[in-house]
Amino acid sequence: MIDTHSHIYLPKFDEDRAEVNRRAAEAGVKAIFMPAIDFDSLGQMNKLSHSEIDFYKMAGIHPCDVESLPDDFEEQLFGLCSKEDIYGVGETGLDYYWSTDHVEEQKRSLRLHCKVAKQVQKPIIIHNRESTDDVLDILEEEQDGSLTGIWHCFNGTAEEGRRAIGFGFHIGIGGVVTFKNGGVDTTVAQLPLEKMVLETDAPYLSPTPKRGKRNEPAFMKYTAQKLADIFDLSLEEIDTKTTETAKRLFGI
Repeated sequence: MIDTHSHIYLPKFDEDRAEVNRRAAEAGVKAIFMPAIDFDSLGQMNKLSHSEIDFYKMAGIHPCDVESLPDDFEEQLFGLCSKEDIYGVGETGLDYYWSTDHVEEQKRSLRLHCKVAKQVQKPIIIHNRESTDDVLDILEEEQDGSLTGIWHCFNGTAEEGRRAIGFGFHIGIGGVVTFKNGGVDTTVAQLPLEKMVLETDAPYLSPTPKRGKRNEPAFMKYTAQKLADIFDLSLEEIDTKTTETAKRLFGI
């Protein structure tokens, strides 16, 4: 399995990161992709290693960290994302849940991330919270045939999911698909499995039956099993299909 979205580098894992990684490897996780929160995230990512897991870095600024972008932001972002050891751009996107004080700057940031992603030809990771229409409109406007990426923590409608897939995006399936009464499982069932990848968003959004606890990559097996149940496939088939999709998307 490949965890396409994990903040395993955050301080919440400092005390037991080795054990967390060991459990991930035992659960079948072979690779972990790490989206950045800000430019300082890369320094934290560089400290990670584990003999049985490959770690892949991404660079960007989370929308909740966007207030005012420096004049040289695009130049800085391009400089980081063009490096060979950076495999994706983000996470970026829009978040209207925590604050709507900096909406225009969030939109500007998202567009700049899209521009850089197209320049470096790497996937972009999209965060979306209570901002679906604006996110999809911007991504569709920015799509020139070369933009690709993941709608992280998908919880939209089937129509919204099909729209994103239609202009080249993949759907990140995380713990919310396991939540009772959430309805995400019903929506996911209406979308093509070949456009889905697995993720955790660790340390956030733990799947059932670990809901309420700190999330970690090993818990992705519960999400994978839920996806297997939805599509009436074996866990091995889900692992294989989502892993192949992630490898193609990130070029590994």
